[in-house]
Amino acid sequence: MADSELPTRPKPEETGAAAAPAAEGDSKNASKNAAKKAAKEKAKAEKAAARAAQEKAQAAAQEANDTAKHLYGKLPESDDANPTTRFTDFTDEEKEVTVVARVDNARVQSAKLAFLMLRQQGQKIQAVIAAAEPISRQMIKFTGGLNVNSIVKVTGLIKKPEIPISSATIQHLEIHIRKVYMISEAAQMLPMQVKDAERPPPVDADGAPIVTLKTRLDNRVLDLQTETSQAITWISSGVAQLFSEYMIKSGSRWIFTPKLVGAATEGGSNVFEVKYFKRTGYLAQSPQLYKQMCIAGDMENVFEIAPVFRAEDSNTHRHLTEFAGLDFEKTFDKHYHEVLEFAEDLLVFILSQLKERYAAQIATIQKSYPKAGDFKLPKNGKALRLNYMDGVALLKEAGVDMSEQERFENDFSTAMEKQLGQIIRDKYDTDFYVLDKFPMAVRPFYTKADPSDARFSNSYDFFMRGEEIMSGAQRINDIAELEESMRSKGLDPTQEGFEDYLNAFRQGCPPHAGGGLGMNRIVMFFLGLPNVRLASLFPRDPQRLRP
Repeated sequence: MADSELPTRPKPEETGAAAAPAAEGDSKNASKNAAKKAAKEKAKAEKAAARAAQEKAQAAAQEANDTAKHLYGKLPESDDANPTTRFTDFTDEEKEVTVVARVDNARVQSAKLAFLMLRQQGQKIQAVIAAAEPISRQMIKFTGGLNVNSIVKVTGLIKKPEIPISSATIQHLEIHIRKVYMISEAAQMLPMQVKDAERPPPVDADGAPIVTLKTRLDNRVLDLQTETSQAITWISSGVAQLFSEYMIKSGSRWIFTPKLVGAATEGGSNVFEVKYFKRTGYLAQSPQLYKQMCIAGDMENVFEIAPVFRAEDSNTHRHLTEFAGLDFEKTFDKHYHEVLEFAEDLLVFILSQLKERYAAQIATIQKSYPKAGDFKLPKNGKALRLNYMDGVALLKEAGVDMSEQERFENDFSTAMEKQLGQIIRDKYDTDFYVLDKFPMAVRPFYTKADPSDARFSNSYDFFMRGEEIMSGAQRINDIAELEESMRSKGLDPTQEGFEDYLNAFRQGCPPHAGGGLGMNRIVMFFLGLPNVRLASLFPRDPQRLRP
């Protein structure tokens, strides 16, 4: 056999003989690296633990040396501080006060100085804290680091600042803090800042950015904390208070009518259906029928303040699906104008007393809504009263097509109402007026027709700044006339839901008249607000069912 034909021996690398020692070396290196890494991690952890222990020890030492540790932090369970004071009760006298307020702003000026802006029902006052025995740097750091909107309890000395605090509503006083305790901590991130919602609407497109109305209403609790919202809610409260005050003094009885009813008795489809056990119920459109039943029950003079529900898909600046109704009903001796004059005097009383009793709140609102302070009342203290056709004539004279109104086929449109309001303001120098004798065709079935001209009715509407705030009328009190009126309006007197109402008149009912006021609209138009939602606590409209 030739040498070239002899079988060749495989090389060591081909047999893997050298592969095992190489793999063994790699494994040893990996283990060594892992050990080094573990040692490094251990050393690093030991250093971190030592550093943490050192910081903890330093913090403990600082706390032990903190001369003010009992003067700040979480409110002690056994708090023996002085009785709290309202910002509005502050005087120029230099004395110690204790207040509970929100943190409107907090900032650390230096290790030895910090500032708080405290807010209480929209009112703001500056508080300052400076390092001086026993107040420590730790206390200053705590105070300047408080979350905005947190509720705190602050004790301090009232003093006059050298320069008035322009960013505060109370500019001539400030609080020099001696104690500050946390009552309720606010989240670090709020859905909107109260200070942003406080900004008045810009006069042009280049104005400062503001929070939109939708965002404000979505976060209504924060929005209610602004100075303007606080003032508006005081005006709403004032309207209800003045209404009830006047009614009670007149001998009227406060009643409480059902808001769940068994039938949509006032006509139309603008009612909300609700499931009422095994049948359908409805939310009341108004207390009208119950007010009249109370008159038939010899109550003579009644009123109510309660919610009213309207299932109207109206997304306008003045419509709500739920609003606060101020309703009244009253008997009269000879003529329904006795009740009309009573209602006119009621409104003049409410509006004039708002100006007198709530001047400070109106001035606050005027900063954001300039029309708040310019509402014009009749100079002689008596409401301007015109007939419906007088209004038609004024608009026609201004060039408005009033052909449908002259045929008694339609009521005034919103645009017509506003234009008439401006005409009356210019001509009679008042923003409050009354239109009487509306066409019968545009009034509800229970409205009494004018005996001298059946085309018209003994009904009236009240207006503020050219927009309706109240509708009222003399009511039909004769059962035969009432049933005939219902038929003329396309209603069936035998329809379910009318039986109890009509039975009240079969037992005899005295002549009476009344009306229903929209409280939210009164507030809106009195203050010149651009939207009725601003005059509603938690507004409800076709798009909004929360919060």
